[in-house]
Amino acid sequence: DYDCFYAAVFEKEDPALRLLPLAVQQKHIIVTCNYVARRHGLYKLQKVTEARQKCPDVVVVLGEDLNRFRNASKENYNFLRRFAWSGQVERLGFDEVFIDVTDMVDYNLGMINPNALHSSFFHLSRHDPTSGFEYDGRRIAGHTVPELGHTAADAAPAPASIDEMFFDRGPASLYMRLMIGSHLAQYLRHQLEQHQGYTSTVGISTSKLISKLIGNVNKPKGQTTLLPPYSSLETDENNVTKFLDSHDIGQLPGIGFRSAQRIRNYLLGRPAAFGAALVHGGIKERMTVRDVRLSSNMGIEPLERLLGGSGAPKGIGAKIWGLVNGVDNSEVSKARDVENSYIKLDTMTAVKTELLVLSQNLLSRVREDLSCVDNSDEAVVDDASGEVEDSSRLPTRQWLACPRTLRLSTRPRQQLNPDRTRSRPFNRISRSCDMPSSLLDLSKSTEELSQSLVQETLIPLFHKLHPEKSGWNLTLMNLCVTNMSSTAASCSNSAGRDISKMFRRQKHILKEWDVKDDKGPNFSSKGVRASGKHNEDALEARVDTTTGHEVGPDALYTSQTLVEKSEDEEIIWQSDDDIPDLDHRCGICGLPVPYFAVTAHDQFHNSLKG
Repeated sequence: DYDCFYAAVFEKEDPALRLLPLAVQQKHIIVTCNYVARRHGLYKLQKVTEARQKCPDVVVVLGEDLNRFRNASKENYNFLRRFAWSGQVERLGFDEVFIDVTDMVDYNLGMINPNALHSSFFHLSRHDPTSGFEYDGRRIAGHTVPELGHTAADAAPAPASIDEMFFDRGPASLYMRLMIGSHLAQYLRHQLEQHQGYTSTVGISTSKLISKLIGNVNKPKGQTTLLPPYSSLETDENNVTKFLDSHDIGQLPGIGFRSAQRIRNYLLGRPAAFGAALVHGGIKERMTVRDVRLSSNMGIEPLERLLGGSGAPKGIGAKIWGLVNGVDNSEVSKARDVENSYIKLDTMTAVKTELLVLSQNLLSRVREDLSCVDNSDEAVVDDASGEVEDSSRLPTRQWLACPRTLRLSTRPRQQLNPDRTRSRPFNRISRSCDMPSSLLDLSKSTEELSQSLVQETLIPLFHKLHPEKSGWNLTLMNLCVTNMSSTAASCSNSAGRDISKMFRRQKHILKEWDVKDDKGPNFSSKGVRASGKHNEDALEARVDTTTGHEVGPDALYTSQTLVEKSEDEEIIWQSDDDIPDLDHRCGICGLPVPYFAVTAHDQFHNSLKG
């Protein structure tokens, strides 16, 4: 996790900024600031005007052009990827990277000398015995949870024989692997800072879930390892659940805002209260992982009923229950190099796999670059109680522009020439269709949407491009969205203004003049509802026209595999289920009639009788 990455990019361009309070502005908000600024009281998501009042000397730079951050992120990614033997290096956003180093750790565990742990050598190459670095194999590099002392005696798990540490699969052996991994993490951090100019914070564990969370413990420029035991079967104590238990349920990666809120509401038996001073979904009532894990009303089946349903990923209950118990079996994705080529891509299984990857990348970029946070929409707070009157009215994410066309392109490999050579293909074939409106629903994850996109849209498009069942032998697949349509939003660069908040505040502003008629009809209490998830991280919307894989000037957002082969804010949408009930039915014809039309409808029947 690169430390205050956006600010670090500007600091690398101008090293003098490292000594000054520096804040990066997008719209009217500070999206990040360096640690000098944080010592002056500045913080993420603070308004620029408040930041200037708090720290008049702050240097504010505009960060609305994402290209500089995207390019820096790719450079760091490519630098780190060179060290991974397996190629399993996965980028998460611009500033985070997962690296699976299991094969490197296992190899170096086999090369270590138990009788000279203090002078161990980490091999960075299987083929060059001189490529590597020395380290002290008696202790873990960096911080640990739980915290250990600084002597060699404190560093090793006890009791632990040589067999337990090197040949068993128990806590002692896991400790040795984590220890070796911690020294590799320290080496990579130093190399990144020395050669790329960026400091970073690292978490070391056996899963993406724990690594991400444990890495947040010692920031900035630090690293933390979660010590074994990891399983309650090994001993009465389990450091994984002990570490996770204090986290709020919404802090677990993979559990979005809406899912977390449904879990809170379910266990509380009522809607959880939000704080009056909202900061993108801040809540008054925390629901910890321990509360959920130990609840007798919670488990796989209750979670499936609560979070499952139409459009939900299959097995959502088991997945969320696993995360609550510290189980995350998701693999680190393999690196995909835009300069490499497939030997061939000629089976439907391989095509579906690649389309799924392309879809996730594309949808993530579209969300990141074509939407913005509407921070001008404030919650309505009751003057007497201080409570939020309408907890569903939280800051929302809105589209600046919506793509209207989806295009799939492929490039088949040329046939062999008579001299057994093969001409390099340049011609692509493409098919386009209307952009499915469901893809603009920010209430669903990109993973969920990409699966439906592949099955319902991309596979039929692919069959139109290649009606034959096999033998395509593709060298490229490209997925892009085009034909952008500007939308109204409460952002400075939107087309038009969103007047919806005027109506949302109307009841609050005019409530003292409300005329209540107790004799009036009993209208249904079911009103039009809207809800949204909230993400603190994605704030900016820009159009990226500088990628290297565009098919033409109109291909603004592409996700491409070159055979030449990168919690959540949502706009508020209304569904058909949100239409108010019509409670009155005509006693003569039996049709549902809106209450304002009851009198006219009765007069209609009277005129027929006359």
